[in-house]
Amino acid sequence: MITAFKNHLNTQFKELTTSPFLLACSGGIDSVVLAHLCSQCNLTFALAHCNFNLRGAASAADAQFVSNLALELGVPVFQTSFDTNAYIKTHKVSIQMGARTLRYDWFDQLIKTYEYQYILTAHHREDAIETMFINLSRGTGIEGLLGIPQKRDYIRRPLISFAKSDLLAFANDNQILWREDSSNASTAYLRNKIRHEVLPLMADLHPTALENMMQTQLHLKESSQLASLYLKQLKKEFCHTIDNEIHITIDLLCATPHVLAVIYGLFSSYGFNDANAVLDLCQRENGKKLVSSSHLLLKDRSTLILTPLLTPSEASCIAEESVSIYPGELGIKDPIQLSISKTKEVSNTPHKKLIFVDEDTIAYPLQLRHPRVGDLFFPNGMKGKKRVSKFLRDEKLNVISKASIWLLTDAKDQIIWVVGYRADRRFASKLNTDKSLCFKIL
Repeated sequence: MITAFKNHLNTQFKELTTSPFLLACSGGIDSVVLAHLCSQCNLTFALAHCNFNLRGAASAADAQFVSNLALELGVPVFQTSFDTNAYIKTHKVSIQMGARTLRYDWFDQLIKTYEYQYILTAHHREDAIETMFINLSRGTGIEGLLGIPQKRDYIRRPLISFAKSDLLAFANDNQILWREDSSNASTAYLRNKIRHEVLPLMADLHPTALENMMQTQLHLKESSQLASLYLKQLKKEFCHTIDNEIHITIDLLCATPHVLAVIYGLFSSYGFNDANAVLDLCQRENGKKLVSSSHLLLKDRSTLILTPLLTPSEASCIAEESVSIYPGELGIKDPIQLSISKTKEVSNTPHKKLIFVDEDTIAYPLQLRHPRVGDLFFPNGMKGKKRVSKFLRDEKLNVISKASIWLLTDAKDQIIWVVGYRADRRFASKLNTDKSLCFKIL
């Protein structure tokens, strides 16, 4: 196996032969074999072990075993200990999900602190097939059927193409010891149930079933790459980015062949896995939206607008954000750049980027804030008054753009300017006056 592993490194993981890395080691056969393989290949690495404190004295024994293994191999070792039960109760997640989050958050800290380039995990062929079955049982697309990727970000999985039997044979041939986790034998977990019941059944049905499944995953990977190229071309045709938003032309999207597959390919990575719901949104009235855990998808006339969701704290900050402006100030830099200057040259031509205000009509301090429910103003060039919400709707602003609107108000909370759109006529400067202020967006 050592020859096959060396060849695999040279063809698929050349970066591991020149860069130091961490190796996640539980003490089980998979990670212990990977550590010995890396040692025999003279690679530069350190072990990283997490004690989740879920198995009492056995967890402590695992940690000691990994320390002894590091001494045997002559490599550094990093260890940490978690109160996993407390974490899963606080965050209301499963043991597996909680342990995974704790583990990878710690790995991320190690990578940044000690400047290792990669972290290796010992996932093997059966792990990839088990993941395929898990995703298939829950409903998935091609990406879910691919199982576990060999590489993602700084994670490397050089054993993914090797069978569990290969690892066991290498351990026995080299008289390698490892720790056995008793929970691996329990079929209470879905992955273990697939490992101990489903995969043996598949192997009985056909002697090369597992090898065929791995080959199928390779074919699916190639199909996924072709689909990605097609989606990339489609994005050029009917998607364009404005600031932090992606705008998708609905007519072009709906006219594409295999539209549901295209929609899934375009939007699933943003949390929109129901292609029919997105297609239905395309036919709905203006302003309708779908929300995933991370993004908002808005129907805005002939366009779908995809934008990241604000976190609750970000949304709260925006809702409460305001800036005061006092007499004599020449402008502000945040949250927008605004200059303030006295002037005698007044124009009555409407201009979205600047307005002229009669200084005698305003009471300081002024304030820059977001619109609130019930805000009214007297739009320059119009008769009567108007709700700000109705004005913005008439300007055909979508709900995303409305969230970034600013109002300039005086000490009485009277609106002087819907910034960038329309001034209030009550504060407009008269021509030929020396009491004018110019407010200008920079």
